[in-house]
Amino acid sequence: MATKSKPAPSDGAAEAARLGRREPAGLTATPPAGRLDRIAGLPAVEALFQRRPERVLRLFYEDGLVPKVGGFCAQLARWHRPYRRVDAEALARIAGTVLHGGIVAVAEARPVPPFDPAEAASWAAAGQSLFVLDGVGNPHNLGAIARTLAFLGYRYLVISDHPAQAGLSDAAYRVAEGGLEYLTLRRAAPLAPALKKIADQYRVVGTALRRGVPLAALGADPRPVAVVLGNEEQGLPRATLDACEAVVTLPGSGTVQSLNVAATAAILAYAFRPRSPGLTPRQPGKSPGGRRKSGT
Repeated sequence: MATKSKPAPSDGAAEAARLGRREPAGLTATPPAGRLDRIAGLPAVEALFQRRPERVLRLFYEDGLVPKVGGFCAQLARWHRPYRRVDAEALARIAGTVLHGGIVAVAEARPVPPFDPAEAASWAAAGQSLFVLDGVGNPHNLGAIARTLAFLGYRYLVISDHPAQAGLSDAAYRVAEGGLEYLTLRRAAPLAPALKKIADQYRVVGTALRRGVPLAALGADPRPVAVVLGNEEQGLPRATLDACEAVVTLPGSGTVQSLNVAATAAILAYAFRPRSPGLTPRQPGKSPGGRRKSGT
């Protein structure tokens, strides 16, 4: 009696050799030909299979995760895509890091479409705030911010065309722990004019190390907020600051100079967090306030 053939798994050693190089981390609307994402760690892989399973081309995992990958393997078998158990050494080569969590999905690169102010207006109409990164260069910070936003119920993240801006990368996916799969990502190029185009729908709030107003001084506002975070070293460019309606500074004790940008994002994301899915995020302060410009 004939038996149904299973999809032939890829050879782990050959795959490790082929994927052992680092893939480019640049952010483009159309991924470069041949670029692949390597998404490591069980939470990130689970989110990928839940949200965008069609992107997964191959799956590799260690023995210890066999009880958890049955559903993933069944899905890939239906699509005649390979999956394979490999040892720790091969998996580290495939992942490009020993911090792989025992599983790696090799996936088609995710495109990041251009930012459309009209689309953003529909987000605002639904009461959805967004975060904007302008020059956040460390992919670990990008991943940490994405994880925080997804945890708190945000849906939208905009990345600028700043030359230092980190894009989607293996490291960002790994640190995000699946958070990137739950965010709609857009790229604004150039950013400052884009912020000005959404000023009626969003309260655009920039951040600065000094000379901004305290968060509580913003007062209430019916519009959702667009929080803009800048480069780890230089902060926000002048053109971006000028496009912001207000600029805030988080005061510290003075013991150290500043917060990590991902920590700043977490504080602000919590301050403006959605009350529940689909509702307008909280606004700090109790006094009513309209649009007003705060200097830096």
